[in-house]
Amino acid sequence: MADRDGHWAGWRLWLLLGAANGAIAVGLGAHGAHGLEVPPEQAAVYGTAVRYQMWHALALLAVAALAAAVPGGRSRLLQASGALFALGIIVFCGTLYAIGLFGATPLPIAAPAGGAMLIGGWLALVAFAFAFARRH
Repeated sequence: MADRDGHWAGWRLWLLLGAANGAIAVGLGAHGAHGLEVPPEQAAVYGTAVRYQMWHALALLAVAALAAAVPGGRSRLLQASGALFALGIIVFCGTLYAIGLFGATPLPIAAPAGGAMLIGGWLALVAFAFAFARRH
């Protein structure tokens, strides 16, 4: 899975992270639907985490597809988008899972920071689209 220089090619990393996050979201969603015994407010937050994780797993797959398909697919904007999506899933969804499971957040600023990372991933993708359109 490494490129000629021994590093992971960008698209392979985003494919792996997208697929893994999709599988994790399905598993956690099934747990939430069949085994989670928490108050309804916490269950709703948990469900939001599952939805955001799945949508951003799909976003990572889109980054992988773009990185594999377009010239310059190793662009810094695509790499930034993938990194922000991956980190945002961990921070934002992780915080929501903690709230859903335990009723409290480990760090109050974590969810907004993770949400900002997810937004940043989308904005990096927008910037890539404009930069790619300008070159072609």
